[in-house]
Amino acid sequence: MSIVGLVSAVCPSGGIKKRYFSKGLDNFQGFTSSECLGIQLQVPVPFYSGIRPSPRATSLQAVCKDCPRPELEGAVNFLEAAQMSASFCSSPRPEKGLEVVVVGAGLAGLSTAKYLADAGHKPILLEARDVLGGKVAAWKDKDGDWYETGLHIFFGAYPNVQNLFGELGINDRLQWKEHSMIFAMPNKPGEFSRFDFPEVLPAPLNGIWAILRNNEMLTWPEKVRFALGLLPAMVGGQAYVEAQDGLTVTEWMRRQGVPDRVNDEVSIAMSKALNFINPDELSMQCILIVLNRFLQEKHGSKMAFLDGNPPERLCMPVVDHIQSLGGRVQLNSRLQKIELNPDGTVKHFVLGNGNIITGDAYVVAAPVDILKLLLPQEWREILYFKKLDKLVGVPVINVHIWFDRKLKNTYDHLLFSRSPLLSVYADMSVTCKEYYDPNRSMLELVIAPAEEWISRSDSEIIEATMKELAKLFPNEIAADQSKAKILKYHVVKTPRSVYKTIPDCEPCRPLQRSPIEGFYLAGDYTKQKYLASMEGAVLSGKLCAQSIVQDYELLVRRSKKASTAEMTVV
Repeated sequence: MSIVGLVSAVCPSGGIKKRYFSKGLDNFQGFTSSECLGIQLQVPVPFYSGIRPSPRATSLQAVCKDCPRPELEGAVNFLEAAQMSASFCSSPRPEKGLEVVVVGAGLAGLSTAKYLADAGHKPILLEARDVLGGKVAAWKDKDGDWYETGLHIFFGAYPNVQNLFGELGINDRLQWKEHSMIFAMPNKPGEFSRFDFPEVLPAPLNGIWAILRNNEMLTWPEKVRFALGLLPAMVGGQAYVEAQDGLTVTEWMRRQGVPDRVNDEVSIAMSKALNFINPDELSMQCILIVLNRFLQEKHGSKMAFLDGNPPERLCMPVVDHIQSLGGRVQLNSRLQKIELNPDGTVKHFVLGNGNIITGDAYVVAAPVDILKLLLPQEWREILYFKKLDKLVGVPVINVHIWFDRKLKNTYDHLLFSRSPLLSVYADMSVTCKEYYDPNRSMLELVIAPAEEWISRSDSEIIEATMKELAKLFPNEIAADQSKAKILKYHVVKTPRSVYKTIPDCEPCRPLQRSPIEGFYLAGDYTKQKYLASMEGAVLSGKLCAQSIVQDYELLVRRSKKASTAEMTVV
């Protein structure tokens, strides 16, 4: 599930803006700026100058009551992911590890570098900015409070992510919530409808039971017609799922005779949470993949929150692991240009400061919009790269609002707002240990679709958000702040987030091994069986590392040939 935003190695059009506002105070968060491909990129003053964990990262106290970690280890997908992870450690040790330059320290780049290091190679991980995490980046404001690029949810059906937590020894940093999906009721302000998955039933019976027991969102005839509409997907399997890529969710629903109210009550919320767009744009394949993953595993749809900010609580352990095995991680190292050899292969990477980085292999793990800006002219007409034109990041906005009181009409869980403006939200002062506050609430909300809002001012966005919150909290929040008052807020705008999963995009997703010898891609937009999500990013990194390990002999020969040619020139 793509409940995330984007922070990139290089900034495409418009940059990424993060603004800070403190009501009643006459000071603002300071900004520094840097140029990327001729575009001004503004980022907050760095909250740390080097890659070092904060002392606070190891002293979090448990203040929220969470559910026990589910038993994920027996799931087929978990075992498959574990086997793949183990293959890197058990593979024959290379005589000399490859030096692999990886651009982008989001989850895809971190994953690529981590598994290359496990296989005995020496990754050099470069990040353009002063913060780790890419789409899971976060910053600390002057009050010591964190604000994030997106609202990040970790599912039981994320086998590669779950294995990564286990490999790093940080399983305890996931705060598991009760196995439920909770939807606001637009026609009943302040009320919620729940889908509760019973622990005693296996999959898919627990999911079927959860749907059948909920009588507030769909009537029995609507449930039956929806189930009959899904029957071909259950019978046809993966082949059927892949064949639906050409249809939007709305088109598929109508073709299958599913009532429009199912679309209104369920599909809109799912589409906005998965890809930040509405069902009249989203490919039906996306929905079917999620239903397949979530309903086939007992704990597939069970959710967890990270117990603190992602850069320190998730990304830093990966960096520590990489560095412990001889790899390097460099912040403030923006890729400016890919220089080519006469034969069209990569000669070296040129950074923004003019430094040249060479390696035995090269990986770009930045988002697809950034990759397209970096592509050398000589590569642009190659079909592998030309197909990328259809993959375009979707805009999204993440809003954080600190209130002067503890809100009562909420849960220790992710909530689907079912609002025209908002997608999902959570009271992070309840769901997350590091953000816990017994006296005040901090709501983190995702605005989607955000295309018409991305250029609006922060004050306009907050005003519109408050109007929607007044419907969700009618007894506690008023649009004019006559009830709960805003202490401060942050608005994080992402002009290009995960790629927009519209129909017929699937054939455009590239394999991790490119047709350019020694050049590879990683990122949730690349070809892998999960969606544009944290799971997809981690799996793409593993697949990229696997391709490089498989190409070891070829890359060694290539490196020797390049060294010989260089000596001849000298």
